Parts: sequence; structure tokens; C-alpha cells
Amino acid sequence: MESRGAGKQVRKPPAERRNEMVGAAARVALGEGLECVTLRRVAEELGVRAGLVGHYFPVAEELVAEAFASATMAELDSLLPEVPDGRSGRGALDAVRELLARIGGAEFDDVSRLWLNARHLSRYRPVLRDQVVSQELLWCRRLEQVVAEGVNGGVFGCENPWAAAVRVLVAIDGTGSYVNTSADRRSAAVDGLVRDLTETVLGLSPGALRAP
Repeated sequence: MESRGAGKQVRKPPAERRNEMVGAAARVALGEGLECVTLRRVAEELGVRAGLVGHYFPVAEELVAEAFASATMAELDSLLPEVPDGRSGRGALDAVRELLARIGGAEFDDVSRLWLNARHLSRYRPVLRDQVVSQELLWCRRLEQVVAEGVNGGVFGCENPWAAAVRVLVAIDGTGSYVNTSADRRSAAVDGLVRDLTETVLGLSPGALRAP
């Protein structure tokens, strides 16, 4: 079957065209799963020939991995935007409070499913595994920076910001792991679990991370 891109294609700068393909692949990954990110599917999404996508991504697994990285990086920048050094302790507290308030919402269900999907497939796909590990470390480092700022500002009381960041993210991932199955039956039972654990890990008093 001929793709929708059988007509005349618009010539674009290589970097723009490549970014466009990664963006389309990320949309497919979020909506349909990483298994559906193929050269043909991305070509259909953009209305171009599959051969053009193959020209930029001779190895399809590289497109899959970059699609995952693009989607999860957008999530990270939305939830924990990188800021210059020197954020106040109060700013760090607000950043953690906002992270916990937003990440459990339905807005991020698709990306939670994507993380589950990628971690499963990464067992068999080395290129994807490298991106999963890289994104996990980026998340940990970004949150570690926030925690360290809170410690330096006298707001958080923990000795190891890296360990604190890892524990918080493990708790977030753990509660998100049910997004495909029994989330509706477990939500009431786990509501507040990540917040309570985070307060303990960061040396905060109970309720400190509740939305004001």
C-alpha cells in the first residue's frame, strides 16, 4: 500500500526534518506504544514516504529510542524544569510540592504507560535500554539538585540528596506501575503514599507537602 506521502514532498532543512520525525514518533509512542513506532507508521503520521524516514533513521531502533527520550524529556522539563543555581530553599519546597501534586494526575497517564512499556522492551533492545537508563539518571540528577537546594536552604533535612531523589522516584514509579490495570481500585488506598514517604525522606513534618 502506498503511503499518503506519494505526492510531492516539501524539502526541509535536515535538522528540522529529523526533529519532526522524532516528534511524530513520540506521539505514536505515547498514544499507541513503542511497538507501533515503525518507519512506515511515522511516515504515515507525517504524510511522507517511509524511505525518507529510513534515510534519517537507517536503524529503526534508534528512532524508537529517540521517541522515548523525546517524550520523557518533555515530561521532565514540564514537571521539574531546570533552573539556574541558587534557588531558595522555599523554592525547592514549592518545586517538590508541585511535582507531587501534578505527577499523579491523569495528565501524565500516557507517559507513565510509556515508561512501563520502555522498561519492559529495554530488556530485549539495547539501544532503547541505554536511553531508559539515561533518562532515569537525568530524572534523578534533576530531583537531586532540587533536594540539595532545599538542604542548603535549611528547608530539607536529609544527609544524601541523591539517595533521597532515588527513593522518591522509586515510590512515584511504584504507584504508577498500576496505570494499565487496577489504578482505579488502588487510588484511594495509595493516595498520599508518595507524599508521606517524601516528607519522611526529606525530613519534613507531616503535611508539609500538602498543597496550600
